[in-house]
Order: sequence, then C-alpha cells, then structure tokens
Amino acid sequence: MNQLFSAALAACLLAAPAIAQSVQAPAGTVQGSGGDVRIFKGIPYAQPPVGTMRWKPPAELPPWQGVRKATSFGPACVQPRPRTPGIYTNPPERTSEDCLTLNIWAPQNAKAAPVFVWIHGGALVGGYSHEPMYDGARMAARGGAVVVSINYRLGILGYLAHPELSKESAEGVSGNYGLLDQIAALRWVQRNIAAFGGDPGNVTIAGESAGALSVMYLMASPLARGLFHKAIAQSAYMITTPELKQGRFGLPSAEAAGTQVMTALGARDLAGLRAMNAEELTATAAGKGYGPWAAIDGKVLTRQLVETWDRGEQAPVPMIAGFNSGEIRSLRILLPPAPADAATYAQAIRLRYGDLSEHFLRLYPPGNVAESMLAATRDALYGWTSTRLAIGQTAIGQPGYLYLFDHGYPAANEAGLHAFHASELPYVFGTADALPAYWPKIPGSVAERRLSTAMMDYWLAFARTGTPAAEGAPVWQPYGPEANYMAFAQAPKPGTKLFPGMFALHEAAVCRRRAAGDQPWNWNTGIISPVLAKSAGCR
Repeated sequence: MNQLFSAALAACLLAAPAIAQSVQAPAGTVQGSGGDVRIFKGIPYAQPPVGTMRWKPPAELPPWQGVRKATSFGPACVQPRPRTPGIYTNPPERTSEDCLTLNIWAPQNAKAAPVFVWIHGGALVGGYSHEPMYDGARMAARGGAVVVSINYRLGILGYLAHPELSKESAEGVSGNYGLLDQIAALRWVQRNIAAFGGDPGNVTIAGESAGALSVMYLMASPLARGLFHKAIAQSAYMITTPELKQGRFGLPSAEAAGTQVMTALGARDLAGLRAMNAEELTATAAGKGYGPWAAIDGKVLTRQLVETWDRGEQAPVPMIAGFNSGEIRSLRILLPPAPADAATYAQAIRLRYGDLSEHFLRLYPPGNVAESMLAATRDALYGWTSTRLAIGQTAIGQPGYLYLFDHGYPAANEAGLHAFHASELPYVFGTADALPAYWPKIPGSVAERRLSTAMMDYWLAFARTGTPAAEGAPVWQPYGPEANYMAFAQAPKPGTKLFPGMFALHEAAVCRRRAAGDQPWNWNTGIISPVLAKSAGCR
C-alpha cells in the first residue's frame, strides 16, 4: 500500500499548478515550468543540421544570450508520415531538420541526482523524444532522478553514407549522423546537467528497440566512452551492420547503398540531394527501400557489434537487457512466409539447420507452427541479443541483469498481442494514461499499478546505484554463472536459465553465418535460413 500511496502522491504533485522555473546553465539560461518536478522542453544541444550542415556531424552550439523559453517541445526530426494506422501510429505534430533538442524533467530540489537519458525507438526511421508515453515526470517525481529525452536525425538524413560525403569529411568517413547526434547530446549533458541538479558522473543511457540498438552502438563507440556509466537495452537486436567501404556478410557497403539511393532519387550529385526538400527526400528514400543503419567506419564504430562484445571492448558498465515474450506478435512483417503444413516446416528446418535441426525443432516444434515461428524469430532477434549482452557484461566483470517481460492484460490478450513489442514502456514510465490511439488500453487496476511501480523502481534504483531493486519486490540477481533473470508477468518473479537451449542454438547459427562471411544474421532465421554449414570453432 505504501507504493500505491507514493504513486498517488506523485500524481497529485504533477497536477499542481505550473510556475516558471529558470536555470542558468553553461549553455545559457533556460526558463521552463513545473512545480515539484521542473520541466524544460525543446532545449537545443547542437546547431541545426540544415542547408550546408545537412549530412555533417553535429556542431557545438555557442552559448545563447538572454533567457531561452523552454516551455514547448521542439519539432521531431523529419520522418515519413504513416500510410496506414497501426498499433505504433502516433505521428508528431511538427517535423523539421532543426530538431536537435532535448527535454529535461528535474525534481525541484535535486542535487547530484542520477541522470536517466532516454533514446527513443522507431527503426531509426521514426519516433521522437516527446512521445507522451516517454513523459519523464513520474520517474522524476518518484525516484528523484533527472530524466532527459533526446531527438536525433532519422532515416536518410541521419544515416546516409556516400563517397562524396566521405571525400568532404576531414576523417574520410560518412554516415552515422544520427549516432553522432546522440553522442553530442550526451556531451551536452556532461557539460550542463549539474545546473539542473543532475550528476554528470552518474548517467544511465536507456532505449527500446532502435533506441536499444543505439545503446549498443554507444557502448561500442570509442567516441562515447566516459559519457555514461550504466546502460539499459530493452528489446535490442545485435544485427549485422554495413561497413563503410566494402560489402561484407551479404550486405553492400554503406557507401554503395548511398550511391544506389542517390540514383534512385534522380539526383546527379550531393548538391542535388542537399537541394531537395527534407520531407520529400525522406519519404521518397523510404519508398525506394532505403534502410537507415549505422556504418562501421573505423572512427565512430570500429567493428561489428558481435566482434566488439567477443573481444570485451564494449563499455565496462553495469547493464540491464531484456525482451518481451510476444515481440513478434505486433511485428509480423518480420515473420517468414508460412509453410504449407507442419511436415513442410520440419523438412525446411532439417535442410537448413542440419546437425542443429533437432535442437531447433525441440525448441520450436512443428506441433504448432504459428507459435514456433513467432518464438524462433523473437529469439533470433531479441532473446539471443539480450542474453548475449548479459553474458558479455558478466565476462568483463560488470553486472548484467537479464529480464523477460511476459505480462498480458485483457485488451492486449484479446487482440493476440500478449507481451507485444514495446508493451513494457508504459509500465517503466508510469504512463498507462498516455497511450497511442491504437494501443490496447491498460486497465487502471491495483495489479497493473503495482507492476508499473515495481518496474519503475527497479529501473530507477539501477540508475542510482547500478543495482535494480524495488520495495516489497524480489531481489533481482545479476546474470552470473547461474544465468539469473527476472520475469515480469503479473508480478516480478526471479528465475534461472531462461528458455534453456535458446541462446546456444542461435549463438551457433550466428557463428556459422559469420564464418561463411556471405550472409547476415538475425533476419534470416527458421525456414528462410541459409543452409548452415559446419565450421571450425562453431558448435
């Protein structure tokens, strides 16, 4: 009952009349609003990447003079408008290339408070920092943390690599602009967050889906080292990343992909691309099949994520990593075409997985092909990645905390969306009252509020101390040799050895694909997998 009282008290505090709040930071003086939680919206952290700045690293913004109003969210970064409504449809009101802003929620009397920096998801194509579900007010009110959410460039504007861009770069590289934006935001936090009551020596980066992919990129990037001290990756996917200059693992080089999309867009050169309207450019590139990914350029990213973790070169910080049991229920576009029947399914698995096929069929049996395909695709993308992250931090002497979100509620379960991708977000932020229009509505029951309170407390305690803990909830042990994890179903429940055999199977498959050298991993699992040849050093 104490937890429920605290949540109710926080809600009352957040409903208090807003008053002007001013902070004098090294970047300049900003005026926000709020009461016990001060809110500062749309603070620029770098110069706008427009005109000749398009497809350049973010440039530091000189301190401004006077008082900057920070009472309205800045525009989202340019992104395609949704064509059809869906569960994740929640388009921003405004978009612009002038979008490199961040938002801060800070307790009134915060001093050396932990800092929680949120990186939104959206496949590096969409999303924005002020989506209502990411509102940081309840986290700030409950846990005394300073919550920050950031925008970063998306789509072709955020990740285009091209030989012309590499040539005009002093370092001979291109792409990764959205990732460089995230690094610039973290540098801004280091310089300025103390003025808002945050501790620059206690920063946690956190993100979900593409935000969690970004967390891994930041953990791997030498340019981000020392800018954060803990990491949370929710539904991360350790996919193959294009290399800047050469094709590898079945992917074209990032520069070749950029050259291809320039041709498809009908532009003769970089000047032609820069002259295009940002919205038209972004939407047309997406329609032509351009997919934004980071690039291994030897500067921002030095090697494949799997190689970074194999070598123990990732950031040596405590980490929470986890995934949802129903990830693919809302991402069926990631599923292979359904086989004709169970026999066809089993035959395809035996052909492709060879000596690993019986292991595969034990985990994902032909008795219920639909459910097996959902689980196999989930595990190849998210389950394998989350477990690998926990194992990787453990191997370098850092605590890694693994979780499984397995919570369902009536509206989601009735829609066939038990524990779907991103469904943990309103529980972590305490924003069940701020869901997108097509999101299954969460009941306002005591049980739902208790689960949200527990998850928020675990996340906040981790941000404070590096150890997730919640009052009246089970102890969450680090992964360690016992392979510990925490399941969030109707309530938190600890366990060991999540989905026995799952990680070993997908690790073996990835190892063989890496050894073959001509195929990516993760996207081509199950009945569409290439034939996995035995290879020395792989199971």
